[in-house]
Order: sequence, then structure tokens, then C-alpha cells
Amino acid sequence: MKPKLSWEEHVEMGRALASLRDELTHRHVTLGNAYPLSGPESIPAKKMEMAVKAIDQARSELENALFREHPDAAQTSVYYPPSEKRIAFPGPKEE
Repeated sequence: MKPKLSWEEHVEMGRALASLRDELTHRHVTLGNAYPLSGPESIPAKKMEMAVKAIDQARSELENALFREHPDAAQTSVYYPPSEKRIAFPGPKEE
């Protein structure tokens, strides 16, 4: 049997996935504002939206695992942390 994630690994995973979701959502909005919402030019934004949904599904399943594996310590804020606990991605560099 493979080892499960430790409490600390769940916390780090939750923080990382929440941060990635924030960044992908920001990029999705940027693409939606820059390109048409239909047709071939909309494909990158649609793929980005699919990535956000995939992260949401992974977070939900991992939260379920957290509650099974660490029932005494589990809390919803592990996979849905407040914004101040998330990783900030650097903005675009100005040239």
C-alpha cells in the first residue's frame, strides 16, 4: 500500500492548488478580455477554464481524502485557504 499524504503535505498541497487556481483564473480572464469568446481564438481561454475545473475537482477529492486520513485535524481551510495564506505569483515584468 502506498503511503498517504501527511497532514503537512496536505496543507502544502492545498496552498499550492489554491494558488494555482487563482493564477489560472487570472490568466483566463486576461485571455477572455484579449480574444474573442468563440471561434478558434477562444480555444486557449477554454483550455484554461478546463484546467481551473480540473484543479477544483482535485481539491475536492483531496479534501475528502484529508477528512478520511486525518479526521481529528481536518478542516476545510486546508484546501480552501484564505488569500493571505496563498502563494503570490509575480506579475508581468515591465520592459
